[in-house]
Amino acid sequence: MRRKAVYTTGEAASICNLSQQTIIRCFDNGQLEGFRVPGSKFRRIPHDCLVRFMKENSIPMDAMEDGKMRVLVVDDDPQIVELFVDVLETDDRFEVATAQTGYDAGVMTHQFRPDIVVLDYMLPDINGNVVCKTIRSNPELSHIKILIISGMVNPAEVKGLTEAGADDFIKKPFNIENVIDRIVELVKAK
Repeated sequence: MRRKAVYTTGEAASICNLSQQTIIRCFDNGQLEGFRVPGSKFRRIPHDCLVRFMKENSIPMDAMEDGKMRVLVVDDDPQIVELFVDVLETDDRFEVATAQTGYDAGVMTHQFRPDIVVLDYMLPDINGNVVCKTIRSNPELSHIKILIISGMVNPAEVKGLTEAGADDFIKKPFNIENVIDRIVELVKAK
């Protein structure tokens, strides 16, 4: 099931297990971001804004649609992409999308709205630190976790990635079960 992009105040109230009036008050006082439908008094809340509101107020995420963690895998190695897709698609905790270039990663980040990006450092068009900086510079995407996976081990480059916004780094070759565990830890962390 594809999650909604925008919610009514009633839908947001149901998901958060709050009254609709509480949601309206939070919207009106700026705690819950959103927009009004042009020419009407109706309020609408984009998915990312509702998720941010829920996390900021420690509201359980259980009621969010299917509750699946959305993982964007960005790697130009088809075997690695296939490995992640095979493992993640058979685990009902995840919904997965893929990209092979930094440009495609940007497009898919906006379209798919992942909870986490599993990112190869060396892409054909740009390096992972550019993708990290791009995601971190957009307030609507800044909550997305970024897990870099690469064969490079230069400590200065790893430090540069964390400074660019990466949440963690795993060296290739890797154990897929360990990577899946780390994905879950990062997504569930605030």
